[in-house]
Amino acid sequence: MHNSQNIEQTSHILHLALPKMATLAIPVTPENYAIWFDYFAETNLNLKRAIDGLIANGVQFTPEVNLGLYNRFIEERSPEIIENVQIETQILINSLLNKIEQLNVGTESFSTNLNQFGEKLQTNPNADELSFIVISIAAEVDQVIANNRHMAASLESLSDEIVNLKDEMDNLSKVAMTDELTSLKNRRSYELFAAEQMTKFIDTQTVCSLLMIDIDDFKLFNDTFGHLIGDKVLAYVALAMKKTVKGDDLVARYGGEEFVVMLPNAKLNDAVNVAEKIRDRISLKQLSIGKEKKQNLGHITVSIGVATIQTGDDVDTLFSRADEQLYIAKSAGKNCVKFA
Repeated sequence: MHNSQNIEQTSHILHLALPKMATLAIPVTPENYAIWFDYFAETNLNLKRAIDGLIANGVQFTPEVNLGLYNRFIEERSPEIIENVQIETQILINSLLNKIEQLNVGTESFSTNLNQFGEKLQTNPNADELSFIVISIAAEVDQVIANNRHMAASLESLSDEIVNLKDEMDNLSKVAMTDELTSLKNRRSYELFAAEQMTKFIDTQTVCSLLMIDIDDFKLFNDTFGHLIGDKVLAYVALAMKKTVKGDDLVARYGGEEFVVMLPNAKLNDAVNVAEKIRDRISLKQLSIGKEKKQNLGHITVSIGVATIQTGDDVDTLFSRADEQLYIAKSAGKNCVKFA
């Protein structure tokens, strides 16, 4: 976005796309946003015709429909079109900065801080840095309101827009950190949490443990019963894990049928006990599908590898040791817990 016209146009598309996605109950993910950005930009007429046809026929925009649109019209295009949700906040922040700069607030420190925010925006900040910028801008506006009561009306209106932006960022952040299918944390959330625990260990020697969990013979469920039943198995395993761990522990879907559980303040024996409880809880119930003609799925089982942080570890070495133990559990016949 190199000029004000592009910023204004993109911001306009943003304000069209997000409400429409909300109306259709479409999660705001980078992939989904890329679809609807193109739709309102009207740069991909085949995509627009396809979506208009779906809407006209009353088709619900399920995850499968959204994925189909993405694979058909977006995935093979240049990666630059896949807008990360962070770009949305950057656009709105730029818009806010332009408005603030137009106000004759007569405050040198405010102008200086504003320029600093602008410089930070040019460094492609991550979500946490963007959040800090938005919060800082809000604080600056509050201070200016206090010092310039005669401009309160226009500034308070601007302040309301910032509050809305912060709320939107919170929602987008939750979406970006959540696995849509299981409602667990996703891989990115795990990686951030693991980095925090690693820093804590280096600073205070506070231990933590990692569980790598894999559903046994999951491919067989998909091949035999179909992906919809496979999804239900994933959801069942996710719920069982959430009910087994305590509040400070992180449960995340790492990818496919693999999950991770990170246990702060847990030594190896404690972690192994938690892993056994998870394994036992998941295998206890015999699943079935169908209301009238029930089809037995049998007992779902998982294999679990456990590792506890050690001096010299980083996030990757801790993960590798847990993953190695998971491989050993699989080789030992599955439905068991192995630990270093």
